[in-house]
Amino acid sequence: MISFVKTLKEKLAKTRNSFVGKIAETLSLRTKIDESLMDDLEEILLQADIGPDLSFQIIDELRDDIRLKDIKEPSKVQESLLSIISKKLVTDYENQKSFFDVDFNEKSVYKDKEVPETLKIILVIGVNGTGKTTSIGKIAKRFQNAGKRVLLIAADTFRAAAIEQLTIWAERADIPIFKKEAGADPSSVIFDGLNFALSKKMDIVLIDTAGRQHNKTNLMNELAKISRTIKKVKPDAPDETLLVLDSTTGQNAISQAHFFNQVTPISGIILTKFDGTAKGGIIIAVKNQLNIPVKLIGIGESIEDLKEFNANDFSEALFS
Repeated sequence: MISFVKTLKEKLAKTRNSFVGKIAETLSLRTKIDESLMDDLEEILLQADIGPDLSFQIIDELRDDIRLKDIKEPSKVQESLLSIISKKLVTDYENQKSFFDVDFNEKSVYKDKEVPETLKIILVIGVNGTGKTTSIGKIAKRFQNAGKRVLLIAADTFRAAAIEQLTIWAERADIPIFKKEAGADPSSVIFDGLNFALSKKMDIVLIDTAGRQHNKTNLMNELAKISRTIKKVKPDAPDETLLVLDSTTGQNAISQAHFFNQVTPISGIILTKFDGTAKGGIIIAVKNQLNIPVKLIGIGESIEDLKEFNANDFSEALFS
């Protein structure tokens, strides 16, 4: 665990230097604690993508903490502020179970046909360019390393490049992929792919979907059709619907999450490219504004760089 936190610290260096560094620099230039200082700290939180409501709340709690602890020196404010942020982060995720700790004790029955209890269906959604297909490949490899039989379904049929990219990941990880030609009906691909998974007694199925439609109505209709198709095979599926967001896009990622959550219920979020962002607050903002947990974070290019999100480890790496 110590090694993992150390690695995370290295990957989050840009975020830590910018976010925590700005707080330290602001406090070092002040000789007294006043409302002007509070305004500057609030601005830093907003720039870090924590979001307006939560930023205001954190600053209010900081004022209370300063008063209760009778803090007089600006240099002493940083520890209090980071402690408040860290506690919010950890509290939000204190009961989150391991994403890869899959429960195989459930059974489903559809039209008198028992679906193997080991079949877990994971639907992955998100706009193009967020790292969606890459994340699917990394998740698949992690499950494979845990001894699970994994199948990828290439249902982003609107882009031939998406099928090709997922195929490359499948070949790299030595994982089977079910696909058809570009332009094929996504729901048809999924239905046939899931039945193929049943015939091969797969444990995990990861479904890649189109990242963008012509308009919101088209996207809603397509995802609704996909959901109905999945339920024809397993009525209580998908077991997970994961939304992939690019953490470098800040509040735009929050807007994407709001949009997709209106289209289909999201069980968790994958935040990619976290090693490249200078804004660390989006993890807190996602949970606070959407009440959707971040389950995985991408901190690099290799297969091993898609990590389960652990609030304690993340907080230690970012703030210690």
